Amino acid sequence: MSMTEPGNLEDEELLNRAHQLRLLALRGHSESGKRARLHEAEVRRRFGVPTTMSASLESAPARRRPFWRFW
Repeated sequence: MSMTEPGNLEDEELLNRAHQLRLLALRGHSESGKRARLHEAEVRRRFGVPTTMSASLESAPARRRPFWRFW
């Protein structure tokens, strides 16, 4: 993997590298954790952090009970 700065990568390449670096970091490669965090920070900067703020406040539809009961 080349040492291109995360800010200079195209979106798809940035996502792929962030994923690959995170996998390497989870496998114990020492420098990959730092580089993965840099790439993931750039992903958050570009795409934002998904939140539940825009989620619907409607409750889930009620589930009907079966006509028989467990006992």
